[in-house]
Amino acid sequence: MLTEKIDSALLRYIVDRGFQPGDRLPALDVISTELKISVGKLREQLEVARTLGLVDVRTRSGIRLEEYTFMPAVRFSVLYALALDPAQFDAFNMLRNRVEAAFWYDAVKQLNQEDFEHLRDLIDKAWAKLNGHPIRIPQPEHRDLHLTIYGRLQNPFVKGLLEAYWEAYEAVGLSVFSDYTYLREVWTYHENIVNAIIAGDFDKGYQLLVQHTALLRNRESTHPHAVPERPLADAALFADMS
Repeated sequence: MLTEKIDSALLRYIVDRGFQPGDRLPALDVISTELKISVGKLREQLEVARTLGLVDVRTRSGIRLEEYTFMPAVRFSVLYALALDPAQFDAFNMLRNRVEAAFWYDAVKQLNQEDFEHLRDLIDKAWAKLNGHPIRIPQPEHRDLHLTIYGRLQNPFVKGLLEAYWEAYEAVGLSVFSDYTYLREVWTYHENIVNAIIAGDFDKGYQLLVQHTALLRNRESTHPHAVPERPLADAALFADMS
């Protein structure tokens, strides 16, 4: 059985007993008695499950099972890798680009009118920031635009990886490094991509996406100090992994 491969008695317990997202788990002392495992050992396993986003632990409501998401596990691992070597971001960025390209058609075909309006609103907000006084970096809009395009995919692994990418992007400092020419070029691509999606010209949107992903590589080669030698302080990097 697959559960035998899970190296956690607590997670095996959750799966074997058919708990569903939103269900409240028994207290640890009850689980301890049933599984004949110490409460201390279960607490260790509970913390791992919490870090991975599998459970929510609160004083009054107890332990509740969460909807599965891949992002916390990827985020934890990627931020650790970046703390060791920020240059690892290049490899993760390449993976993200390939994933976005591979799932482009599956993603855009599922978008609806509400999504189109949201994407157009993000474009308008971004240009307002770039044309404002003072100029502001439209980083929240940048993240939201990409995640919205892939937001209706029924694939938690793709969505989790793409969500973790933006955590890494911000951790290495790319969200605060400003180059006005670069930003305007990026958002020109974004606007054209959104226009292609809304027009149903998915092939054109795909070509623009591929061209757009080259901008970050060019930016890093032009501005080698965009990524600090060590992103954030190591302790701060993992301050809130839940």
